[in-house]
Amino acid sequence: MLKQSVIKEFNDGELNERYTAELASLSKMKMNHAISPLENPLIIRITRKNVARLATEITKRKNK
Repeated sequence: MLKQSVIKEFNDGELNERYTAELASLSKMKMNHAISPLENPLIIRITRKNVARLATEITKRKNK
């Protein structure tokens, strides 16, 4: 789980790269979970929240 303090330390390139990776990971997990249940489905929730935290930081930086 990414904390907001860690996310703030990323530079813009790392932030966008991490966002893209987390979003792809979330899509893949959702697809795999639909086909056969994951061992721990809570990781979908954690990943979704990480994507939201990263998106929030990207939006904050754009509005500055």
